[in-house]
Order: sequence, then structure tokens, then C-alpha cells
Amino acid sequence: MRRISLTILACTAFTAVAMSQGQAPAPAAQAPQIETRKVEGTDGVYTFRNQNSQAMFIVTSDGVIVTDPVGYGRPTGGEQYLAEIRKVTNQPIRYVVYSHHHFDHIAGGRAFKEAGARFVAHETAKERLVALNDPHTVLPDETVGRRRTIRLGGTELELTHVGLNHSDSTLVMRLPKERIVFVVDLLAVGQIPGRGMIDFYPFQAEESIKQILAMDWERLIPGHPGVNGRLGTKKDAQDQLVFLQDASAAVKAEAQQGRCWEPVESTLKLPKYASWPNYEANLPFVLRRYCALWGRGT
Repeated sequence: MRRISLTILACTAFTAVAMSQGQAPAPAAQAPQIETRKVEGTDGVYTFRNQNSQAMFIVTSDGVIVTDPVGYGRPTGGEQYLAEIRKVTNQPIRYVVYSHHHFDHIAGGRAFKEAGARFVAHETAKERLVALNDPHTVLPDETVGRRRTIRLGGTELELTHVGLNHSDSTLVMRLPKERIVFVVDLLAVGQIPGRGMIDFYPFQAEESIKQILAMDWERLIPGHPGVNGRLGTKKDAQDQLVFLQDASAAVKAEAQQGRCWEPVESTLKLPKYASWPNYEANLPFVLRRYCALWGRGT
């Protein structure tokens, strides 16, 4: 197995897509469209990034566990993902696990289905996907309720539904031996969350983050890379929780004075976080969601 880095498009294309998704772009120094990296200190854990969406795959002695095809808006995204895995191993693809039901992370998995993989998702994700009937998204073969552990080739991958948060179908994935978690969209690493706040469950998300913090892990693979592609830590998760609590409290005080959505959305600032990436671009999304909560009760 080896570390792979494949440059397909110039960094300008990646930056444009990253900004459109409301997340931090990669550093300006020639970020490739597609990049696969082995996670340091592991035997077979890799990250796969296509533009600004990131997934994890695990190579075992009995096959590969893949997460999130990240093919939304990229018709060949799943094929490119599979091609990257094939540069690492010829082991069969056994499972594809969806982090949640949003298309920007799970569309494009047809190549994996054709390779023989079984698709796994939370039971609510399957309900959502059946109703949406998206032609580019493979329906799950198996569903998870509260918890399930996938065991393959000496590797254990724990899947846990920690309640409502970024979505109603999010699975937190934990590799106990490697002490790694894969969490998509709920925990931004060192930056202000963006458009993902649109269907965010504020109170429940705080409880979900507390549950994740109580788990045994050291490194976080996020669904959108941290600045410079770094992985997250428990401090990042704790910082994100405090940020959400601070934003909620600030908006609550304004909403009770009748200032939601305007002028809060355009004028309220949280100076404590001004140095975080995407502060100016993404703060209005956060304020809008909390104005809905405290201004309208939704």
C-alpha cells in the first residue's frame, strides 16, 4: 500500500466548488481535485477527497469498507473513487456505508454496486432515499437502527446513530483500534459551518456532540477537510460545541428584542470567532438557523 496524490484539475476549480459549498477551500498551493492519503499510524485507513467532500475507506485482509461515494455533481465521482482504491489494493469492495442521506456525500455509488458492495445506511436514510428516488444514488441494502458493528478482516467499524443533529440519519463511524471517528457535516474542523445549517437540529446537535466527545477516540476525519487537510481532535469537537452554544445565546438575546431575521443576520457579529476560516461568509447561515429557532420557534 502506498500514499497516492493524483492531480486532475487546477486548484482554482477546487477553490470555486469549496466556496460554493460554504466550506473552507484548501490552501492555495496547488490543491488537486482528487487526493487519497493513508492516515498516519494506521495499517489500512485512508481518506479520499474529491474537491471539498471527503470520505474514508478501510483496507482489510478480507476486503474493503468504503464510506460516502461523494459523487454529487460529479457523474464519475464513484468511478474515480473506486479507481483510487484500486491503486491501493485489489481486495473486493465488501461494504459502502452512508454517513447520512444528503446527496453531496452519497450520490454516485453505482460503480461500487457493480463491484459487488453491499450498501449500509441508517434506517431513516433509506426512508428518505426511497422517497427522493434520486437516479444517481444507490438505495441501501441494509439498515442500522441505533447501533451496529461491521467486522471484516480483523477490523471493527462501529456505526452509531446519536440522534438528530446535522440530519435525522447521521451515522457516527468509529474505528476502536485506531481510535478514529468519521463524522460528516456535524463537526467542522476549526472553521465556521455553512450551508449545512439549513436543516440543522440545534438542541439535539449539542447532545449529539456531547455523545461523540464521550466516545474513545483521538482523531476525527471530517466530511469536509480541515484547513491544510488536517484531521480533527477532541478539542476541535469541543470548540465547535462551544461555538454553537455561543451563537445560540447571542441570537436568542436579539430575537427576544424582535431583531430576527433582520437586522441579526446582516449585522450580528461574534468577535471571539473572527479568526476562524469562513467567518464572514458562513456566519449568516448560522445566524439564520438560530433566528429560526429563537425568532420563530422552529
